[in-house]
Amino acid sequence: MLGNDGSAPADPSRYDLLVVGSANADLVVGVERRPGPGETVLGSDLVVHPGGKGANQAVAAARLGARTALLARVGDDAHGRLLRASQQEAGVDTGGVLAGGAPTGVALITVDPSGDNSIVVSPGANAHLTPQDIRSAAALFASARVVSVQLEIPLETVAETARAVRPGTRLVLNPSPPAPLPEEVLAACDPLVVNEHEARSILGEDTGSTPEAWARQLLALGPRSVVITLGARGALVCDTRGGDAVTVASPRVDAVDTTGAGDAFTAALAWRLGLGDDLATAAGFAVRVGAAAVTRQGAQASFPTREEVAEL
Repeated sequence: MLGNDGSAPADPSRYDLLVVGSANADLVVGVERRPGPGETVLGSDLVVHPGGKGANQAVAAARLGARTALLARVGDDAHGRLLRASQQEAGVDTGGVLAGGAPTGVALITVDPSGDNSIVVSPGANAHLTPQDIRSAAALFASARVVSVQLEIPLETVAETARAVRPGTRLVLNPSPPAPLPEEVLAACDPLVVNEHEARSILGEDTGSTPEAWARQLLALGPRSVVITLGARGALVCDTRGGDAVTVASPRVDAVDTTGAGDAFTAALAWRLGLGDDLATAAGFAVRVGAAAVTRQGAQASFPTREEVAEL
């Protein structure tokens, strides 16, 4: 387990997955309608959930049985303790969850009766996860088969994460929320995991009209492989090792809540790649995990176990 001083893990065996990313407290209030400028409306009781794309991915992987560690930063406050406890309950190694620098990041979420939501995110401690924190976590990186990262932490920290990945370790990047990516980061991605919105954001207005076209254009930017998630249609995979783009179908399910499904997909994909699956096989497992996640409310609470995935 990595402490704040960067000491080596107590258990020298390898992690299946190291997640580097955000940890937020999601503060959710139901409203009949959103307030206008200068207006106050009454809402439901406040509900607090653990969230953040990094924390979500770590819980999703651990619940599937992956030996998982999280490298993140939270505040020294009640929300930080909630997030750390949720990780530990799922079986995630939290030795890399650092405390201090700012209050824990929060997402302020209002939900109307139709299910539409409005979200304001205060990054808090997530914005204080620094390149030095990455360098101090060398023992974690040395022990990881796969490293997964997102863009809810500073871009300079994402770039340092790409540099910290050891030879033989795979880097999985979900560029959410979308932002311009340095060439060195794109070149390290294996795969770059995007949905339709993220693909179009990266490629701009000249993007093609099909996922296959997006995949080819994304590969031309430098990633070693690309995965495009297609919601209920599954996912499309393509890599530079040869072969055409392959579409992987998703099982049909009755979707209840899609919150966190993309995080569950990416975590499952990263874990299976670390176990040696090829890209299409790993994506085939990941779409089943994502499908299982949308059948229940919430993000982390909806993430399935390996046994629940097998039932699909």
